[in-house]
Amino acid sequence: MDKQSIYDDLKKRILTLELEPGTALDEASLSKHYQISRTPLREVLRGLAGEGCVEIVNNRGAYVSSMSHKVLRDFFITAPMIYSAIGRLAAQNAKPAQIQEMSEIQEKFRAAIESGSSADMVYWNQCFHALMGEMADNPYLKPSYDRLLIDHARISQTFYRPRDPEMSKRNIDALAHHDQMIGAIESGDSQAIVDLIVEHWELSRDLIEYFVKPDPLAFEMAAVNE
Repeated sequence: MDKQSIYDDLKKRILTLELEPGTALDEASLSKHYQISRTPLREVLRGLAGEGCVEIVNNRGAYVSSMSHKVLRDFFITAPMIYSAIGRLAAQNAKPAQIQEMSEIQEKFRAAIESGSSADMVYWNQCFHALMGEMADNPYLKPSYDRLLIDHARISQTFYRPRDPEMSKRNIDALAHHDQMIGAIESGDSQAIVDLIVEHWELSRDLIEYFVKPDPLAFEMAAVNE
């Protein structure tokens, strides 16, 4: 595998929680797994660190970026603001080639939903939104945005239930939001993209609440009825 393929594979494994937060990334094991020497592997890890997927600790090596309770709290406070700002700038600054690329990514996301591949859904959804950050072209917002997307993917994967009918409905809604976002960006409609991003954010937030606060267990209901 070349470096880009290894980069993409490691990133997908991190986003889908195959490599959990805080996992040590042993260079020897990874070199053997990917059949690559340590020098180019370290370049891959540094690239992932720059994006926020990996933390490199002096004299200790590389680790999958951690996710503490504070990180989760900060995520929910910050994400709506950054997402809205990025969307507004994307509508103003997007180039035709980027819009075309976004449409191509959307088709891959659509195919992932149709096939039921949760790993591909997470990956192509992240690619879709990451490209919006490229469109925005803002060096102050983009680093924060990229890190939010990484943690958003990992949080969403934590609560993903492939056989739940509610999950399938939300996937279809997310797909429709993406189609509308492409249209809003293509027409340069800043307010429309912000409104869509707020609606899209509520979809994610509600999904997490849906699984964090399940229906009471049967014995609890029985106790209430006595």
